[in-house]
Amino acid sequence: MASIAEPIAKPASRFRFILDRRDVLGAVFVAPAILYVLLLVGLPLLLSVYYSVSAYTIYDPSWRFVGLANFAQIVENPDFLRTLSNTFIFTFGSQFLGLVLGKFGALLLLRPFPGRKIVRALIILPWAVPIALATVAWQWMFDSLYSVINWSMIALGVIDRSEAPNWLGNPHLAMLCVIVVNAWRFFPFAIVIFLAGITAVPQDVIDAATVDGAGFWRRNYQIIVPMILPIVTIGLIFGIVFTFTDLSIVFLMTMGGPVGATSVLGFEGFQVGIVSGDVSHGAAISLFMLPVLFVVVIFMLRFIKRREI
Repeated sequence: MASIAEPIAKPASRFRFILDRRDVLGAVFVAPAILYVLLLVGLPLLLSVYYSVSAYTIYDPSWRFVGLANFAQIVENPDFLRTLSNTFIFTFGSQFLGLVLGKFGALLLLRPFPGRKIVRALIILPWAVPIALATVAWQWMFDSLYSVINWSMIALGVIDRSEAPNWLGNPHLAMLCVIVVNAWRFFPFAIVIFLAGITAVPQDVIDAATVDGAGFWRRNYQIIVPMILPIVTIGLIFGIVFTFTDLSIVFLMTMGGPVGATSVLGFEGFQVGIVSGDVSHGAAISLFMLPVLFVVVIFMLRFIKRREI
């Protein structure tokens, strides 16, 4: 009887055995992300530190070490202190307003009503619309002559035509305007966070609280909010970091005006380092954001760690 020859198995390559190892395969998958961060975040950060301790300008590109003199000079400048104060007001004011709008928006979207799916899709538009296009629309709405807000209040009899506010020409109103626009951009993200957190709360807990006599406000602020607070804090960290380093709204809407009333650190660093050509002082201004954000993020992460879920 003839016997059938068994096929000879090909020896597996050494490369295949290496990729079968979990630690090696994980490192291969993570390597592109690490390289991306190093090239687009780490390298510019090192260049900022390099320029901030020098007297480098585009008019005198010779590198000369000056230590912390650039930081001392910008701290002594009253305009920089006002810019730093504006940055805190802009960041935390817009984040607070965005969270409030996001919380109430999420509560409304949790209730059934006709067209809820369409509204949930449209609510993402402020987050998806290009910031330049959105800012131009808001700038038109805040225009001193053609403001649709002013004309609506005049038509309703709320104000007289002579009392129409100059939104972008008044220092206090201009800061309010940029805060409102940034909160309008942020609140869809806040709605998504609150929706994810609220829907993750066990229904049994809410039903038990209702049986025990807890009303709407008590259920929300004594049961739901403490349970979803770590999730909201993570979203708030991202919002604070992105807003604190953002200059697009201020640049497109007010150019830091009127009279520097809306200037923030990102815009000031761009104006000094790029527009004016003083690279060393511009880098020093930009680096002031790093320790502030580091302290805020560490504080919020420690707060999350202490929470008992």
